[in-house]
Amino acid sequence: MEQRSRIASPVVWQLLSFALFFGLWEVAGRWPISFAFPPFSKTFMALLRMIADGSLPKAYLSTLQPLVIGIFLCSIAGIGFGIGMGLSRAIEWFSLPIFIVLQAAPMAAMIPLITYMYGIGLTSKVLAVVVLAAPVIVMNSYKGIRNTNPSLIQMCRVFLGTRRQEVIKIILPHAAALIFAGLRLGLAMGFIGIVIAELLITPTGIGDLITYHSSVADYPEMFAAIASIIVLAALTIHALERLERKLFPPEIRGS
Repeated sequence: MEQRSRIASPVVWQLLSFALFFGLWEVAGRWPISFAFPPFSKTFMALLRMIADGSLPKAYLSTLQPLVIGIFLCSIAGIGFGIGMGLSRAIEWFSLPIFIVLQAAPMAAMIPLITYMYGIGLTSKVLAVVVLAAPVIVMNSYKGIRNTNPSLIQMCRVFLGTRRQEVIKIILPHAAALIFAGLRLGLAMGFIGIVIAELLITPTGIGDLITYHSSVADYPEMFAAIASIIVLAALTIHALERLERKLFPPEIRGS
């Protein structure tokens, strides 16, 4: 009984926090703070209308395609490159300054350059996702390799383990949690990249809904489109975080 109450307590507080947030949103929209800020009730009804008429699902078919492709490419190339940087001093010396600059640079400012070079098609949108997500995934993979417990590596060498065994049985399992965390953060950056791409490159998908409804002053639909992409990103990242907790013990995640 006590265990059930402990489990239920966080859920209750989360529901109360959502209720408070949506209640304040409703009050702020009816005040009104701004003509362009609709109450939650109108935004929610607009969301239902967009789902019913098919405009929102159709927009997500366009939005998720470059996002999935970009994250898939980053997952393969980014993790591989990060592992290479962690295992090879030569690759690290050559590449680490580049990724430090890319991680600190305002990457959104590069979107117009990508558009100029590759046009307004699928390629430029995929590149926008890659440009924002890749530095996070690469750096987390690199740090995961480099933060491997030195005592474990030394133990492997004492028992005459080969370099291959050291990498496969010690370094990669120890770095897996941080690499997975990098994927989660990279996905968050990918959502940012695809929305920026659809707003700046070409009005398609969710970006098209936001731009169109803003241009015709249909603010409930505009906020509904914005809220939908925020909710989708939050739920996806939360699901990956829960999967990460199940796959890796706390001591590995904390490292």
